[in-house]
Amino acid sequence: MTDTSDTRSAGGETQGAPRSRLLRLTRYLPLIAPVLLWAVPCWVLLYGGQHWPFPVTLTGTALFALGLIGMPLAMARGHGRRQQDGAAIVGDTLLGAGWVLFTWSVLLGVLLRAALTVAGVGDGQERARIVAWAVLGVTAVLLVWGYAEARRVPRVRRVEVRLPRLGAGLDGTRVALITDTHYGPLDRARWSERVCETVNTLEADLVCHTGDIADGTAERRRAQAAPLGTVQAARARVYVTGNHEYYSEAQGWVDLMDELGWEPLRNRHLLLERGGDTLVVAGVDDVTAESSGLPGHRANLTEALNGADPDLPVLLLAHQPKFIDRAADHGIDLQLSGHTHGGQIWPFHHLVRLDQPALAGLTHHGARTLLYTSRGTGFWGPPFRVFAPSEITLLVLRSPQESAVS
Repeated sequence: MTDTSDTRSAGGETQGAPRSRLLRLTRYLPLIAPVLLWAVPCWVLLYGGQHWPFPVTLTGTALFALGLIGMPLAMARGHGRRQQDGAAIVGDTLLGAGWVLFTWSVLLGVLLRAALTVAGVGDGQERARIVAWAVLGVTAVLLVWGYAEARRVPRVRRVEVRLPRLGAGLDGTRVALITDTHYGPLDRARWSERVCETVNTLEADLVCHTGDIADGTAERRRAQAAPLGTVQAARARVYVTGNHEYYSEAQGWVDLMDELGWEPLRNRHLLLERGGDTLVVAGVDDVTAESSGLPGHRANLTEALNGADPDLPVLLLAHQPKFIDRAADHGIDLQLSGHTHGGQIWPFHHLVRLDQPALAGLTHHGARTLLYTSRGTGFWGPPFRVFAPSEITLLVLRSPQESAVS
């Protein structure tokens, strides 16, 4: 082994300097991002050559300033130590509205203005006003539609998954997946009941919840989570923690799910037998568990599979898709995950892609491992879903052999 601790090259120092500057820049992102979020639309709508009457410009500027100041303050009171639900609703709504307004201010502020200029439509002021009204119109439509999408009961997405090692007796096994319910400041107890009613119509052998049940402690969100106790499954109901449980006393959620009749798969497995064949159903804590400091909480796939027959197919529950590398190394047949929300509000999915290997749907990894990533059943924070619909998933497992079981 070569000791390289004191052998930095001049080239290494040169490469390290830009990286160091980039790291320093990221520290200021929490301050820079809100300013850009509100300043860019303010400029595009009010100061891009529209020449609005002074009262309009003054009122509009005041509203943008209010958003810039009010959003971080409301989010701090809502999601910080105070945990005030009313403030969280205001802050989250402003964040979502600001993101949509920012996105379309940038897109239409560049593309539509360029198109109008090329087409020779009007003078500079007229084009600027067309862009402003277009941005406001598109934003209003997307926010109304996005709110309706977020608050509705998700549609069922049916997916057939062929697993080469699945025995014929398990062919047709029905696995229902819900995830990222994110019970939170907006009371969704009735929504939760309707989600569970929908799951019960699927007549699933196995029902899975892959984490991020809520934003808040189990005691605080118990009423919204209680309908999960009515979910029916022919064989088992299983659950693993998500990263948001570790912001809100994760052990309390593990205990509550156990109380509601779900099997918390904390680095362990159970066996699902059907038609003379067996499927290993394993689960791991979220990858953030170890850093939470909670005793015994960590993601440990080796422990989860301890004692399982290596010749049996394995269905793994892991909250984040990024766990797929470890799953593939262990030869897992199918991993079920959530976490991404499919981006939730377009085009946020580009940022999700920087952190996760998959955004939504079925993907192949390694020699035989499949990953199914749900877009989530609920929503986090901003009560909007734009071009990223929520889902309840029904996965029908298929064997390569003809099944004798209907």
